[in-house]
Parts: sequence; C-alpha cells; structure tokens
Amino acid sequence: MFFHIVLERNMQLHPRYFGRNLRENLVSKLMKDVEGTCSGRHGFVVAVTGIENIGKGIIRDGTGFVTFPVKYQCVVFRPFKGEILEAVVTMVNKMGFFAEAGPVQIFVSNHLIPDDMEFQSGDMPNYTTSDGSVKIQKDSEVRLKIIGTRVDATEIFCIGTIKDDFFGCDQRPYNGLNAPLCTLISSSLHVIESYI
Repeated sequence: MFFHIVLERNMQLHPRYFGRNLRENLVSKLMKDVEGTCSGRHGFVVAVTGIENIGKGIIRDGTGFVTFPVKYQCVVFRPFKGEILEAVVTMVNKMGFFAEAGPVQIFVSNHLIPDDMEFQSGDMPNYTTSDGSVKIQKDSEVRLKIIGTRVDATEIFCIGTIKDDFFGCDQRPYNGLNAPLCTLISSSLHVIESYI
C-alpha cells in the first residue's frame, strides 16, 4: 500500500556545494540518497514529493561539512499481510516462484500454488495446469495475496499465495506497462458509460 508521509533526515553537505544553489544541491542530494531505499518502519521510499523545511546548518568540527536537518514529504510503499498485489514472475523453480511487485520481492511456495498446477522443468521452467491452459513462467503476470511479511532494518520480505479464487496467472503477455490497471480502468469506464 502507498502512503504519503513526512520524514526527517540530517543531510551532510560538502563546502564546495555552498553558494546560491545551496538549496537545489541539498534537495538533489536528498533525492539521490533517499529515493529507492527501504526502512523497516516506513517501507520503500518511492519518491520525494516536497520539502517542508530545511533547518539551520551545523558545521562539523575539523571537516568543513555542514549538517542540515531536512523535513520532507515522500511517497512510500509498504506491503501488508492480506494485501492483494499484481506482480511479475522473475524466477521459477521446483520450490515455487519469486515475483516482484515494484520494489518488493515475493516468494510463492509450491504448497501455496493450486494443486492442479505441476512444475515442468526445461529451458523455461514453469507451473502448468493439467490441461495446459494456464502457465506460470518467467515474465508472467500474477495476482497474489500476501500472507506473511518479515521486516528487517533495511528490507521487507513477503510470502504470497495464489491458492484461492481469482488469483494466479493473467494470460495477457507482459509488456512492461501496467496492463491490468489500464484494462480495469477502461472496463470500468465502459460500465459507467453504459449506465449514463
């Protein structure tokens, strides 16, 4: 789930960045240092959306570096138990498969895959239904439910399941875009237009 929150960070800046572009240099360093990182408490920082306050700098003795307290707004992504996500499969083996939903990696064990799907080894390992109608392989898009998370100081690990109704492989080819969301929006608009 995505949240828009306010965080604080002490930023150290080298004296060569002082001058009329001090604020811009501080903001670009903040974005470079923070975006894409993960904290166990807040989740993955997706983007810095604004700066609320930059406090007065404190000079560090002997180095010339200055520490600025910065308060900033950002969008974070934090997965929760019971959340339903769409993810792209990155690796398949006999133990299950790994999928990524944005920055989060999710493992789905073979015990949490429907019983009618069997592992097929070969050039492209996959899980296939007995009639061959559904195939989960690398780059397949799957809808899954998170059933467990483990939070470390700098990482979040997730376990998922597709062993339920309406979960599993989306048979449309993955093209790198958010195809299911686009389809959902267009079909919702079509339904709304039919009521108008």
